[in-house]
Amino acid sequence: MVVVDQQLQELNCRFNKQVTELLIMCTSLDPKNSFSSFDIDIVCSLASKFYPADFEEQEIENLRCQLRHYAHDIPTNPKFQNLTTVSELCQQLAATGKNDDYHLIDRLIRLVLTLPVSTATTERAFSAMELVKTRLQNRMEDGFLRDCLVIYIEKEITIGISTDAIIDEFDEAPRRVDFN
Repeated sequence: MVVVDQQLQELNCRFNKQVTELLIMCTSLDPKNSFSSFDIDIVCSLASKFYPADFEEQEIENLRCQLRHYAHDIPTNPKFQNLTTVSELCQQLAATGKNDDYHLIDRLIRLVLTLPVSTATTERAFSAMELVKTRLQNRMEDGFLRDCLVIYIEKEITIGISTDAIIDEFDEAPRRVDFN
């Protein structure tokens, strides 16, 4: 029992209530078990609460209408029977052309699918900031910090740039005093 409490406490520290609610709402789009988790009200709440900049009020009402049609069409369609992930659902909607019929649902699914990417990018940036902005460099200005973080995060791009190329570029800039 103590182990379960410790794990629950760790999960609560890692994921706040808003993130947990978002993840739970996202499960209502899951196609597993013939769309058994599907719930129109939850999907509409997901769109209005977490994506208000992406859906206007009128679009939320249109989304509700699309979801009613979707609920009768997609779970019974043989092409959607064996899907197990939201990603597969999105791909199948595109492959069958149903993404045009259910364009608002498709938009919401694509927004949900970008969640892990945007979260990982943000976490990576904060981890990098902890490494770049040390106690010795804590007075770093925002512009310089941003430049250092870009170089640190985008290592793949910067690998191809030699130190000599940087020196040459720096040397070519007009200066009051010669760099040599």
